[in-house]
Amino acid sequence: MQDACPIVARRQSYNRLVKEPLSPLPPQTLLFDADDTLWENNIYFERAIAAFISYLDHRVHTPEEVREHLNTCEHATIAKYGYGLASFCRSLIDCFEQLSAEPITPEKHARIVAFTESIATSEIELLPAVESTLRSLAERHRLLMVTKGNHEEQVDKLERSGLREFFSAIEVLPEKNNSAYRELAARHSCDPSSTWMIGNSPRSDINPALAAGLNAVFIPHDFTWVLEHETVDTPPVGQRLLELKAFADLMRHF
Repeated sequence: MQDACPIVARRQSYNRLVKEPLSPLPPQTLLFDADDTLWENNIYFERAIAAFISYLDHRVHTPEEVREHLNTCEHATIAKYGYGLASFCRSLIDCFEQLSAEPITPEKHARIVAFTESIATSEIELLPAVESTLRSLAERHRLLMVTKGNHEEQVDKLERSGLREFFSAIEVLPEKNNSAYRELAARHSCDPSSTWMIGNSPRSDINPALAAGLNAVFIPHDFTWVLEHETVDTPPVGQRLLELKAFADLMRHF
């Protein structure tokens, strides 16, 4: 469900965004994305997809064309079934069936399922300085994890990550859009002026949070899922948007 393309097409307005350290802020509410913000995620999907494309070994379509078709399949399955490994597995099977000249056999089906299972059994690899940074931030601010996807899968990853103690609440949303952020802010009594959404996805973390009246911190990841790519919006008047190179840079601002 992912593509190894860097985020592109950021607006020139970034030139006027705050990139230098701010004076320490009073207690804030910090909302943290999980996948590819706290820990590696997309790289495991990339490996599974590469193995799938190699296994398909299509005689007509190039690997790039197969990948594009898989992206199309993922759009359809997510719209119908939501996020998560089961949805990803459906996408692989649909892609195989639509591009293969022969029907899928039980043996081939099991092989495709195994590509998905390889993701489920992957160890949680925290991104650099995540644990130490969260530990320090939690002493001064209120931290919430705000992710999307399959609830059971996301909670399981959090428990295995060893980061659960730093968050006062966990939100696993079916989708991250401006209405979801507004509802979340109301549910947790967040003051928009002192609430920040922190993540790597323009589509799910940054733009909808800004549209909901919150501030945002954009920390790009080299392998953000292609379906999360989007031009980063200019923050509305009165709101703030930071772009940081690394997670540890949060310490210079909060």
